[in-house]
Amino acid sequence: MHKTYKIKRILTFILILFSLIGYSQSNTFKVTLDAGHGAHDFGAVYDGRIEKNIALAVVLKVGKILEATPQIAVNYTRKTDVFIDLIERANIANRFNANIFVSIHCNANRNTAADGTETYVMGLSKVASNLEAAKKENSVITLEKDYKQKYEGFDPNSPETMIGMTLMQEEYLDNSISLASRVQDAFSDLGKKSRGEGVKQAPFMVLHKAYMPRVLIEMGFISNTAEGNVLNSEEGQNEIARAIAKAIISYKKEYYGNGEVEILEERPSQKINEKPIKDTAIPVQPRSTSQSGESISSKKDIDNSKAVFKVQLSASSKRMDLIPRNFNGLKNISVTYENKLYKYMYGETADYNEAKEQLKEAKEKGYNSAFLIAFKNGEKINIQEAFK
Repeated sequence: MHKTYKIKRILTFILILFSLIGYSQSNTFKVTLDAGHGAHDFGAVYDGRIEKNIALAVVLKVGKILEATPQIAVNYTRKTDVFIDLIERANIANRFNANIFVSIHCNANRNTAADGTETYVMGLSKVASNLEAAKKENSVITLEKDYKQKYEGFDPNSPETMIGMTLMQEEYLDNSISLASRVQDAFSDLGKKSRGEGVKQAPFMVLHKAYMPRVLIEMGFISNTAEGNVLNSEEGQNEIARAIAKAIISYKKEYYGNGEVEILEERPSQKINEKPIKDTAIPVQPRSTSQSGESISSKKDIDNSKAVFKVQLSASSKRMDLIPRNFNGLKNISVTYENKLYKYMYGETADYNEAKEQLKEAKEKGYNSAFLIAFKNGEKINIQEAFK
């Protein structure tokens, strides 16, 4: 009898242990880090500064920081000087079921005065400079065996050809922009120059096949002697690695919680139904209130049959009153309740330029990770469709 009791206790303990392990794994935030280039693909090379080596050194430093952070698991497309096909880099992240994919590179330009950082998300931008950046990174596929068959229909010298390829991952755009914005903000905190305005979009093959929020980071120009020497130094790499890790941890806390109090239920790496669900506390349609709590109308009559833009400020499991003092003085705040999260938005306009001004205003008010979203007929659509 006593022996049977002991066996039951042991079995109970084992079951509890496995359930705790399973719970911990289910709440683990998975990050795939990709060091650009490798082996015979050197990337950009200037005065002894080699992109493949710098990218790998920074990736390993970022990984070390993240691995020491609770509830974050890291895997790498490469940890040594090896060549990995672009499509395989994405597949590594897909097999890992990563929550985010971060590809790290160095920039270069014939104009050796060019400097600054850039962070890209997957997009079909036709901006010449963005296409040139994609062309440079996509050219790596010509070093792969049978690349013409493997990437049928895609010309690395003409990134626009990706527009004709199937884009199944556009639902990750908002979260990719949020992550990229945090990277750029972290770089700005270091005093680094950001080239252009905010996050950029371009058709990068390495991002195209990764089914999760993903970004490509250009840490700076190794063709610029001063900036290149910083990138090639231990101190400079540590500084950049800390900034990237900080951005990733910030993103993780925003969407997944800090692992101590609560874990938010929304998983951006899974396809999200953006159609608001019914809730007794929140109306299906986003609403705006004034400081007194009374409903207010938009400045302009909005045609719901056309795309309208809003600025997403934050997503939280907590319900807040839609009054200016809760949003750093911003008025015309609306909210939707989706996937057990309250998503707070600012403004509403069919004019993209006006929306960009509202985004700028939100960032000036302290919402550094704010980004634009679009709606049509009351349902969320991706930004690319809104432009059409």
